[in-house]
Amino acid sequence: MLRVRPPSSAVRLLDERDRGAVLAICDRDPVTNVFVSSRVRALGLEPGRLGAQMWGHEPGGRLKSLCANLVPVAATPDAVAAFADRALRQGRRCSSVVGSADEVQGLWALLRPRWGPARDVRPVQPVMVIDGPPLVPPDPLVRRVRPDELDVLWPASVAMFTEEVGISPLSGDGGASYRARLVQLIRTGRAFARIEGGKVIFKAEIGAVTPQACQVQGVWVRPEYRGQGLAAPGMAAVVVEAARSIAPLVSLYVNDYNQPARAAYRRAGFTETGRFMSVLF
Repeated sequence: MLRVRPPSSAVRLLDERDRGAVLAICDRDPVTNVFVSSRVRALGLEPGRLGAQMWGHEPGGRLKSLCANLVPVAATPDAVAAFADRALRQGRRCSSVVGSADEVQGLWALLRPRWGPARDVRPVQPVMVIDGPPLVPPDPLVRRVRPDELDVLWPASVAMFTEEVGISPLSGDGGASYRARLVQLIRTGRAFARIEGGKVIFKAEIGAVTPQACQVQGVWVRPEYRGQGLAAPGMAAVVVEAARSIAPLVSLYVNDYNQPARAAYRRAGFTETGRFMSVLF
């Protein structure tokens, strides 16, 4: 039987009093930590609002590492062991383990004997960033999605999610939470698409935002239009508008085996700066 015996007393549940220290840790690497940082900035640290517990590892009484619903942040080897111990004692409450590849790999090695097998493990997901103008002209037909176009965007979003994650967002609650999230992205001007004849040809959303960086998600090209060079100009259009009105650093992460997507992002001007790993349940 697996036994993890770190100094678990060094892990505690964080609350709103820790907000400044949490954001300071996140801001040391604003691209890698954009998801956690954006959630904390928008929702705070109370579990009822954040939708998860935020754990802190503080050896010697100083906060050094974080873990939010099994997204590790600046997790040292000792912190990884302590977070794994806490997670095993509490039981699995997350749908994934995602983050910096080395940290997630360490977590999963300790969790796998009790929580495995996972539905999918994606060990290499390059993190890509662009911090200047794109290298190709932006597609002039890519624009923000209007609130009255939700039902136009919806089928493309469901298709993208199913293709990318391997399960339909309609399972569970019938898609209500996924649709609500899409409504929020449209309302806040973070959903972009090229729409022709009432159909989405290209789309992408900005899923996480901080003052320093934002993260693109949900990139999708309609299947019959793939291979026509639409992705790079489409991403260029998203980058231009995101850098102008959302955040100066535009980032994303992509599966290493998705060579067409990686090539399109490189053509647009993105460069690989790190590596994520995802474990999906």
